[in-house]
Amino acid sequence: MTTADITSKITPEGSASGSSFYAAMRILPREQREAMFQIYSFCRQVDDIADSDGPRPERLKALDQWRHDIDALYAGNPPPHLRDYVSSVKQFGLRREDFIAIIDGMEMDVPADIRAPDARTLDLYCDRVASAVGRLSVRVFGLGEDDGILLAHHLGRALQLTNILRDIDEDAGLGRLYLPREDLNAAGIMSNDPLVVASDPRLPRVCEGILKQARDHFAKSNDIMARNSRRVVRAPKIMSEYYHAILEKLVERGFALPRKPVKLSKAAKIFILIRYAFI
Repeated sequence: MTTADITSKITPEGSASGSSFYAAMRILPREQREAMFQIYSFCRQVDDIADSDGPRPERLKALDQWRHDIDALYAGNPPPHLRDYVSSVKQFGLRREDFIAIIDGMEMDVPADIRAPDARTLDLYCDRVASAVGRLSVRVFGLGEDDGILLAHHLGRALQLTNILRDIDEDAGLGRLYLPREDLNAAGIMSNDPLVVASDPRLPRVCEGILKQARDHFAKSNDIMARNSRRVVRAPKIMSEYYHAILEKLVERGFALPRKPVKLSKAAKIFILIRYAFI
């Protein structure tokens, strides 16, 4: 499972490496950068719990412990591993409900693997594992309340839907299928077996609907960023450009078998970084 690039590797020092996230966040001033690495370290840790191969009851218990830890942080008694978060929470007004929403999103994969959720459930999943991360992030970036919430909504969904299209085969190997049931059924695919769906020749028809949604969310997020200071939105803009480029490479490759993995070249990433980082 990926949540707007939280599959970045987080080091014990709290920094991410080898990822588009790391490149985008390095350009931020120190206090913003530290807050963002805290947010994504949190995401990485709860994501690791959800994606582990441990017994499901143990994973549910571990996620519930994180809820208690977040409650303790906001009650003024943070556990040792969250003490560094206190200043970021106060300085940037990070909201408890967004941290809890991320945990709730991770938990959606734990009682049973997600397989062909209905469209409403998929949108809730995207909101929790991607847009909730965005709602925390835009506060750190310094966007105004209204545009910040809108950007988190649209860009979070754009990134997560791109992840879903990119990771169809990887997710199927894990027993997961995030494509919506309504789109599968409309294409004549009644199975919710991830491996069966991944090999179905009608799959490209299903992907077209998700592709259209992702492009629409990218367009709306671009409109929001265009009316805000470039300096304030440069980090989310870099993330958006990375993922939009991946989406278009997926379109160029196509969704029929055989599907080769898609990623951006180092040169492409550097070009995007240079274009938007130095303002």
